[in-house]
Amino acid sequence: MKNNKQPTIPMPTDVSVITTYRCQMRCKMCDIWKYPTQPKEEIKPEELEILPPLKFANVTGGEPFLRDDLEDIIEVLYKKAPRIVISTSGYWVEKTIKLAERFPNIGIRVSIEGLEKTNNFLRGREDGYVRGLRTLKSLYEMGIKDIGFGQTLSNYNSQDLIPLYDLSRTMNLEFATAAFHNSYYFHKQDNQISHKEELCENLGKLINRLLQEKHPKAWFRAFFNLGLINYIQGNKRLLPCEAGTVNFFIDPFGEVYPCNGLEKRYWQESMGNIRSGKTFEEIWLSEQAAKVRNCVRSCPKNCWMVGTAAPVMKKYITKVAPWVLKAKAKSLLKKQIDYSCFPHFDVGQDPRQGDLREKINEDSDCQ
Repeated sequence: MKNNKQPTIPMPTDVSVITTYRCQMRCKMCDIWKYPTQPKEEIKPEELEILPPLKFANVTGGEPFLRDDLEDIIEVLYKKAPRIVISTSGYWVEKTIKLAERFPNIGIRVSIEGLEKTNNFLRGREDGYVRGLRTLKSLYEMGIKDIGFGQTLSNYNSQDLIPLYDLSRTMNLEFATAAFHNSYYFHKQDNQISHKEELCENLGKLINRLLQEKHPKAWFRAFFNLGLINYIQGNKRLLPCEAGTVNFFIDPFGEVYPCNGLEKRYWQESMGNIRSGKTFEEIWLSEQAAKVRNCVRSCPKNCWMVGTAAPVMKKYITKVAPWVLKAKAKSLLKKQIDYSCFPHFDVGQDPRQGDLREKINEDSDCQ
């Protein structure tokens, strides 16, 4: 039943499907591997038929390539979205090649946390770096276009940020960044960035390098990375979080969440379950979904992850573009960007969102 308070909620365009919590890596910043799902519990490919038409689908885990039916999942998702990107450790080289042979338009993003020694320490596998690079090189040689790798910044690896960016340029690959976060998804509450000055300085170097590139996509990535610095400094988001409006996550049990940054110590609620027997539209426009969106509006966290930052960057492009154009102009004049200056945009968001309070107010419904 459509909620009368939100008559204009559109259907979503982006989904992230968390296919499993099983993972062969042993990452320092993520404890998913300590809480694996059982294959018999995990959502089946046919259960994803409920999804509406979408523009983009991210397939993630855990490690998606531990699913024996991953190709079946991708086949279903291609009926729903024209672009699909799999987030992976890159550990399963042959499985990845086999899937890419069947789906040559697939996107692949491999998590690489630093150069070889750093990566293998953080991801808990001595051969993790070699396997990840082998996967990327193999895909490149196959002619797969939508490939790249990403780094999650922490106290241990910001010194490798620029070398990894240079490696991505040498290999002609996409390069994405993230930072330490805590959430139910990562099973972490103690990811704390203490080396803030060093990390922000290296991100500042990346921002200025991105602005030197010719493609506008890199300039907007510079803005995203400014948002990471802002997050690391403990400030409110540059733009509001509107998770659960354009995008959503489905966990391995079929629960529909607005994002993967929720923490039980603040709040964590599902919008519904795709196994409920309802249509997706019934779930998306339900009173429960409206309640979750209201919780998002007053969420105390100040997360800045691409899954929720990218949609609002697109929505509020008229706010972001002036900063991007001015920054690019400075770059053309050989001037460095001041990455300690943050443009916070007021677009009518709830002032409680991202206020970093330790717990939800007692009168809140989001508990």
